[in-house]
Amino acid sequence: VQLQASGGGLVQAGGSLRLSCVISGFSLYNYDMGWYRQAPGKQRELVAGISRDGSTSYGDSVKGRFTISKDNAKKTVNLQMNSLKPEDTAVYYCNGKSVVKFLWGQGTLVTVSS
Repeated sequence: VQLQASGGGLVQAGGSLRLSCVISGFSLYNYDMGWYRQAPGKQRELVAGISRDGSTSYGDSVKGRFTISKDNAKKTVNLQMNSLKPEDTAVYYCNGKSVVKFLWGQGTLVTVSS
């Protein structure tokens, strides 16, 4: 089972980044997926989620700026991040959740400069 996140980097405030999480060893038909982030000195927080049936949810701080999507066939979950702010700087983690399992991928660092 793997969740491979990529797409992080350094971007100026107001810019955009697209994160991708490629999964293997399980199916997006059976898991709810999410993107979390953790900034230095802060707790990990849920940024966006997409359920197995495609319903989406967002943290208040990213509503209207971030969009989560998935492609079940390509086994990919994406996070499009627009209008980035310095406070979006964090390590972003891909997560998969089923009834019996909670899966984490390695993080990808997003740094937004002012």
